[in-house]
Amino acid sequence: MLGVGQKFPAFNLKATVSTDLKTAFTDIKAFGDDNTYKGKWLVVFFWPKDFTFVCPTEIAEFGKLNREFKDRDAQILGVSTDSEFVHLAWRQHKDELRDLPFPMLADIKRELTTALDILDPVEGVAQRATYIVDPDGIIRFAMVTDLNVGRNVKEALRVLDALQTDELCPCNWQKGEDTLNAA
Repeated sequence: MLGVGQKFPAFNLKATVSTDLKTAFTDIKAFGDDNTYKGKWLVVFFWPKDFTFVCPTEIAEFGKLNREFKDRDAQILGVSTDSEFVHLAWRQHKDELRDLPFPMLADIKRELTTALDILDPVEGVAQRATYIVDPDGIIRFAMVTDLNVGRNVKEALRVLDALQTDELCPCNWQKGEDTLNAA
């Protein structure tokens, strides 16, 4: 698995951005010559499969906290190995996903999950991974949980806050609290 300090792979993936078939799809590019979110922090999270049970709870929570991530100049990108058409159908049929404010990327060729080494060897789907990537494309946080265990979205926001201070942050540090002085 690629980890902290390594360059996040460049990608160009089809994304589902709405439930209207006329405007549902777009291409998202990152860390190559053409970067959709140049100069932004990226919070890229992966889920195993659409139309499952744990995944929509996490996706909906990222949606609820999207404004807080945007306020920190961060773009959320959700990714699975399902197609953009499966994402569209899921969004159309699952109330809590209908109005998601961030793209759902389709890694159907499994190129990004393979480059990150997060393709589950048994199930052949993305592992439940979360990455925080700085504007220079460097991974600053990486976490993977078991396929059956949802992640804590508020923890990803807390880590982003800590990373953006560029200071030493103690255990359980929260935005607005004092950082550590090494002197």
